[in-house]
Amino acid sequence: MSYFAAAVVREKGGWTAAELSLRGAADVDEVAERLRDIAPDADLSLLFVEADDTYLVILRLDEGEDLRVFGSDSAYAEESRLGALLVGDLKTSVTGLDETEEVRPAAASGDEDSEQPAVDPEADPVGEADLLTDLGIPAQRLLALCAHEGMMPADVTAEICQVLGCVDDVEELREV
Repeated sequence: MSYFAAAVVREKGGWTAAELSLRGAADVDEVAERLRDIAPDADLSLLFVEADDTYLVILRLDEGEDLRVFGSDSAYAEESRLGALLVGDLKTSVTGLDETEEVRPAAASGDEDSEQPAVDPEADPVGEADLLTDLGIPAQRLLALCAHEGMMPADVTAEICQVLGCVDDVEELREV
């Protein structure tokens, strides 16, 4: 299973992005350590892991501590070793959130006639969907972006990074 892992870190000068290799990582704590090593003094570090145009995992470290994880679908843990490593221990399903809103991606056309379901009935998001709330992406929006028909993990990452103000940095990593 192929993956793309982009670390986005916020330091005093703003956001920077770097690709991160997860090859050989033994557990999620080692992945967190690799994220920490990108910018040890960062006040906020995020890691976006996109796998096979199907799964998205977001890891968050505040000041190098307090690891929080969100996975777009628990099935990723069954599909690959990396998925098991990142979301295999997450037991908290987040599908029960109330008032999940319909969210149209910023890049989508204005076709208001095609209503999309707010939550994919087959996906089982796990972890902390509210890990980006203080950055302008509430849990309901994150879940709706992940469930939006036609949205790939790269699209969700781009939407989030657009809000954060670092979308160009992440997109440059994809082009390398």
